[in-house]
Amino acid sequence: MDISTVAGLILGFGFIMFGILTKGEISTYFDFSSLLITLGGTLASTLASFPLNNFSNTIKVIRKAFFYKVISPSGVISEVITLANVARKEGLLSLEEYAEDLDDDFLKKGIMLVVDGTDPELVRNILETELVFLEERHTDGQRIFEIMATYAPAFGMIGTLIGLINMLKNLDDPSKIGPNMSVALVTTFYGSLLANVVFLPLAQKLKVRSKKEILIKELMVEGLLSIQAGENPRIIEEKLKTFIPPEMRKNYKNQIEKEGV
Repeated sequence: MDISTVAGLILGFGFIMFGILTKGEISTYFDFSSLLITLGGTLASTLASFPLNNFSNTIKVIRKAFFYKVISPSGVISEVITLANVARKEGLLSLEEYAEDLDDDFLKKGIMLVVDGTDPELVRNILETELVFLEERHTDGQRIFEIMATYAPAFGMIGTLIGLINMLKNLDDPSKIGPNMSVALVTTFYGSLLANVVFLPLAQKLKVRSKKEILIKELMVEGLLSIQAGENPRIIEEKLKTFIPPEMRKNYKNQIEKEGV
């Protein structure tokens, strides 16, 4: 589980609730009709904005924001170097047996293309095309939350207008002006809260995750092509380390030394 996502949401709602409690009562800020207008309207408009298949995958997308298998670039580099050493000692065909034990389908596919003797330029084109569509799928998930963040404040404003209309209809009854005004403002509050505490942060988290995953895949592509070209494993290692920041390179060196590689 991603601690930062959970902690961010808890802290976001927690600070807002704390601020409310210092000046008032939390029950004042709960109104079912306001929540129905804001959240229901946002979901309905989002459903209308995307194909049903995209919208039905929202739960899977949400899970990616909370549950994510961290793939270390250092670990990938180490694995590629292992592949390079195997290929240098036993030949490219020996990688086929090694690939059967890999969990990463992308890396496995790349290895099989190399083993089959596919032209290097074609290997790059196939793998980079897959990366393009992978990124597009990720973007679809991000876009859902960005659209929801756009609609939520709008439906909050619609709820506010409904509350104001009801208030203006009952100007002759002062006892109804306060409650109707309260409902009107609470709906706007819900819209801003959902957009800025939930939807936009989740969209940004998915965007960050996507960039990291694409970086890992690009590193794999470069490593596989270097292996296919018969480059020295040490040269491949130095080339792949340019994909990661200097601080991570230091950690990589420490990790390699610790493992005695």
